[in-house]
Amino acid sequence: MSTESRYGVRQVRARAVLTLATLNVFVLVAGVVALDIIESRPPATVPFPAAFTEDAPDMAAPEAAPIDPDRLADKLDDPMSGSGVDDGLSAYVADARTGATLYDRDAGEEAVPASTTKIVTAVSVLHSAGPDATMRTTVVNGHDDRIILVGAGDPTLTGSADPDAYPRLATLDDLAERTAETLRESGVDTVSLGYDDSRYVGSDTGPGWKSNYVHEGSTAPVHALMVDGGRVHPDRPYSEREDDPPRAAADAFADRLDDAGVDVSGQPEPVEADDGADTLASVESPPVSALVEKMMLESDNNLAEALAHQVAISEGEEPSFEGAAEATRGVLEELGVSGVHVEDGSGLSVNNRITARALVELLLVAADPDRPELHYTLSGLPTAHFTGTLNERYGSESDSSAGAGVVRGKTGTLSGVSTLAGTIYDANGRPAVFAFMANDPAAMGSTLDTFASAIAECGCS
Repeated sequence: MSTESRYGVRQVRARAVLTLATLNVFVLVAGVVALDIIESRPPATVPFPAAFTEDAPDMAAPEAAPIDPDRLADKLDDPMSGSGVDDGLSAYVADARTGATLYDRDAGEEAVPASTTKIVTAVSVLHSAGPDATMRTTVVNGHDDRIILVGAGDPTLTGSADPDAYPRLATLDDLAERTAETLRESGVDTVSLGYDDSRYVGSDTGPGWKSNYVHEGSTAPVHALMVDGGRVHPDRPYSEREDDPPRAAADAFADRLDDAGVDVSGQPEPVEADDGADTLASVESPPVSALVEKMMLESDNNLAEALAHQVAISEGEEPSFEGAAEATRGVLEELGVSGVHVEDGSGLSVNNRITARALVELLLVAADPDRPELHYTLSGLPTAHFTGTLNERYGSESDSSAGAGVVRGKTGTLSGVSTLAGTIYDANGRPAVFAFMANDPAAMGSTLDTFASAIAECGCS
């Protein structure tokens, strides 16, 4: 598939800059980076965490000079050498405007990436399925008096939701009301309920997943039909998970049908809907663009696997872990990014391998102004000491406080694995893209935070 000349990783031209936001957007002005941060998603936000407002550095002029690689090395070499991570530490930093290499420590060495795998998933699904794609959960006619709830892969389907929240999720409440209205129009008030979870094939857990992932609440078994990512307690990200998410979804839908005035006889049963069955009602997920932002901000593992399966579907592969991996390989080949081997979409697999250079190249591709459909990879990145998985890091009492508000990054954590990849401004306001990866028993996120903060502190022009 050699569209590599068209899709390869470009040395980003002077106008190729980061379009950055997680509830904030770094915008382009007159073809150069504007360092103003504007509100783009509720709730209202500020450029720096409120706790640090008084100490926030002045925003630099757009013409901030390039970072000197030798001076940056002087800032990074010592903390890396003194980190206590003896082996398996790699790093890559590039200029966000030009793509030029600024720092390289074993950047071509493959490492277990943990949740920085989600950068791969984000770029792949945005490129393949597109930012406007959605997943539609439907209710269709079955035989006799049966109706069938059909899953399409939306793990964000929920019971009820605040209509003003972002993103607006599809709900069983809406689906039941729409179904009940259609049935009433046909004079039907009693049905039996089937549920169809056949959209995905193969194993419901990924290659290289540890047996405790589901038990500890890191993920639910991966199914095309589930509610709240299979969480027993939807308000807890690491809630206990349902043993049988499709049946739990069907039970919840039956309860809502009853609330809507439709009597459901018997218990829901697993069935497969006929091809071309008449649709009674449906609800749509948020678009892929919003789902990518949600996945990146919250590091939601079930959402990541759903998006990876969407890559498989879009690329004509079977919707399975194996199909998603094959489809992702094809997308990365189109984009000209090498150094990536993934067997799942979330990063829970210990079989995944990615280089620090590849993570940076993916972020640079996502920042390319010629590829606006990929920018949501960046707009979903958590902000240090402010949002998402970086909310509790880079605090004022930590050794990494200089990075608060200026580090935007995707975290990754497994036993003996810590990774961080994202974007940053140095002390002069020059934007850079970075990846730090530690595969070592001593690996900790707080250690990687000090590396990113060293860049933020560096007036390295």
